[in-house]
Amino acid sequence: MNLVVYGLAFSGGFIIMSLELLGGRILAPYFGSSIYVWGSIITIFMLSLSGGYLIGGKLSTHSPTMTKFGIIFLCAALLLAPLVYLSEMAMELIFLYVTDPRYGSLLASTVLFMVPTVFLGMISPYSVRLLIESVARSGEVAGRLYFVSTLGSSLGTLATSFYLVLWFEINTILIFMTASLIVLSAIAIGSDKWSTR
Repeated sequence: MNLVVYGLAFSGGFIIMSLELLGGRILAPYFGSSIYVWGSIITIFMLSLSGGYLIGGKLSTHSPTMTKFGIIFLCAALLLAPLVYLSEMAMELIFLYVTDPRYGSLLASTVLFMVPTVFLGMISPYSVRLLIESVARSGEVAGRLYFVSTLGSSLGTLATSFYLVLWFEINTILIFMTASLIVLSAIAIGSDKWSTR
C-alpha cells in the first residue's frame, strides 16, 4: 500500500510541474513569454498549491482512505479536461478585454489553472496522512513523501520542457495528463478494494 501512495505522490508532482510549464505555452501566443507572464503563472500555481495543501490536510483528518484519495485524482482529471476544449476560447475572450501582459496573464492563469491545481495540491498532505502509522515517525514519513513528490516534479519539468512539448501538441499532452489522472484514480480506488479483501 505504501508503495502505491508514494507512486501516486510522485505522479502528482510530475503532473503539477508539467501543467505549469504548459501554462507558459498556452499563454505565450496572447501575452508573450516575458517575466510578467511567468511571474503570473508561478504566483497562481503557488497560491493554488497552498490552498490545496490546506484543504487536503483538513480532509485527511476525516477517516482517510485510498478511495477518497482516488477521488481527488478523479476530480483533478475532470477539472483539467475542459482545458483541452476551452483554453483557446478563454484566452481569446480574456485578451479581448485585458491586453496588458501583466494583468491579462494573471487573469488567464487564474481562470485556466487555479481550480485543477488546488486539487493537485491536495495530493501531498493526503499522502502524508495515509502513510503515517505513528506520531514518532511522522517527520520521517513527511520528509520521504516530499522527496518523492519533488523528484516527480523535477522529472515532470525536464520531461515536459525537453521532450513532450517538442514531440506533441499542447492538447495532446493535456489529454494524456487527464487520462493519467483517471488511471491513477483507478489505481488508488482499486488498491483500497484489494486491501479490504
